Amino acid sequence: QVQVVESGGDLVQPGGSLRLSCVVSASRFRVYAMNWHRQAPGKQRELVAGITTHGYPEYADFVKGRFAISRDSGENTGHLQMNALKPEDTAVYYCRAGGTIGDAMVDSWGPGPQVPVSS
Repeated sequence: QVQVVESGGDLVQPGGSLRLSCVVSASRFRVYAMNWHRQAPGKQRELVAGITTHGYPEYADFVKGRFAISRDSGENTGHLQMNALKPEDTAVYYCRAGGTIGDAMVDSWGPGPQVPVSS
């Protein structure tokens, strides 16, 4: 059983910063990729940022230069540092972990904390 748990969601003012964390727990689960997605009210879920085992980050254009994704070396833990937040960044942010348990491919999502950006 893979468990993905995010933390750090909170109300933040425009221009502020917030750091989300994601912990992936499972026996023998090798996480190859960790992604952050978000879903704003009334909109489809979209990819925000992703990072592989090798540590190469990728970002959606709308967060480049403002957000930074990272993973703790040797740990199934990741973070999303969000700076210069805008009201349009308001969304539920989901951590997604992809990897393997033995020969089985596994793709697991966390429940997602809310991040309201408002004054």
